[in-house]
Amino acid sequence: MQYKVTLSTEEIVRGLKHYRRIAKQDVLRAPETPNPEVFRTHAEARREVYTQLAELAESKGPDAVVEYALELYQSLPFVTGTAEDAYPEIKGKENALENFFLMIGLDPKVRREARKQRRPME
Repeated sequence: MQYKVTLSTEEIVRGLKHYRRIAKQDVLRAPETPNPEVFRTHAEARREVYTQLAELAESKGPDAVVEYALELYQSLPFVTGTAEDAYPEIKGKENALENFFLMIGLDPKVRREARKQRRPME
């Protein structure tokens, strides 16, 4: 897949730190939500992905982190359309990766191609 990363490593890491802070705030406010465990699991999964991506960006650079994010996205089971409270960890990771793709300005066509590679949840 072809993609062009226009952000620097610093910009990517800064953006991921911002997303990570939002996810941490969501973890902290989970007890106030109607379904605390699902909300907390979703937020923790997002935070974990942002941490992995930031570490990879710092050690390997922008192209490597995008490649890894696309591979991770493709490896996730497809759970869209399942109950809202089902698979919060998978949905959290998916949400984090899609936020990352938006942040870096990944061509929507590339994301759609990666999404097509995903297998349905068994």
